[in-house]
Amino acid sequence: MDQSPNGQELSRGLKNRHIQLIAIGGAIGTGLFLGSGKSIHFAGPSIMLVYFVIGLALFFMMRALGELLMYKPITGSFTHFAETFIGPWAGFITGWTYWFCWIVTGIAEITAVGMYVQFWVPELPQWIPALICVAVLFLINIATVKAFGEMEFWFAIIKVVTIIALIIIGILLVFAGFQSHGAHASFTNLWQHGGFFPNGSKGFLLAFEMAVFSFVGIELVGVTAGEAEDPSKTLPKAINQIPLRILLFYVGALFVIMSIYPWNRLNPDASPFVRVFAISVFRLQQASSILWCSLRRLPRATAAFSVQAVCCILLQKMEKHRKYLKS
Repeated sequence: MDQSPNGQELSRGLKNRHIQLIAIGGAIGTGLFLGSGKSIHFAGPSIMLVYFVIGLALFFMMRALGELLMYKPITGSFTHFAETFIGPWAGFITGWTYWFCWIVTGIAEITAVGMYVQFWVPELPQWIPALICVAVLFLINIATVKAFGEMEFWFAIIKVVTIIALIIIGILLVFAGFQSHGAHASFTNLWQHGGFFPNGSKGFLLAFEMAVFSFVGIELVGVTAGEAEDPSKTLPKAINQIPLRILLFYVGALFVIMSIYPWNRLNPDASPFVRVFAISVFRLQQASSILWCSLRRLPRATAAFSVQAVCCILLQKMEKHRKYLKS
């Protein structure tokens, strides 16, 4: 059992496979599936370099966090470390800022569920699938930590299979010379429409603002430290695999998408992933597509709910810091 900062004990029920898939699921979310269309609109093919630069910076940040977690794998992770090494005021600000970040992110994730389902069923009000998703997430988060880890594992598997399927299908379409609405699938699409930096340095830099949101959740590995079965083995492995995940799931997927369709023909307000699957020869039936689009949102959204649970554990301790700040 792990001793949390306020004396409560947490069960270490997350196994290695749970941690690894939570790490993967946390790194893949709305910013990639839905927001990448806007990022591509700003930067063009250079968006791949944007994701690589951000991912590299976050890898070094996660390595530093990993060192601290090896020193003390405790619930609260960076909030506790900020309080220990900087001061109570730093822990107070970090904890509440992180809580607010996940409140906003959770709302964005739930909204995305409604948007995806409405894409396939336009007559269905957007709030209905969103409400159903919230109810499902609530039931998941009142379960044991082991059950939560198991469901996170399988939801993240859906994400992984989705992107790998997209990459494989995309490569097949390129080599098959796929054509749609005058667009010809070819690797030359990466430089033939204005070059690699079609909008210059301004578009390249503007894309950072959109792309960085894609990585919200990459720090969830640290949040799981207090409930991991063997953090000394699972956490280093999960953190060290971050570069591979970025290359495969971000750079690899966008490379294939922009090879199938010229970057300037992608709708910035729609998901390029949905478009690629919609035109592929392996098109899914409408019912299975609804399930696929909804379930791939659940890992990040369940993570948001889980973070709220961890934050609730820390609220009592933060009340003490409020008095400290007033003094």
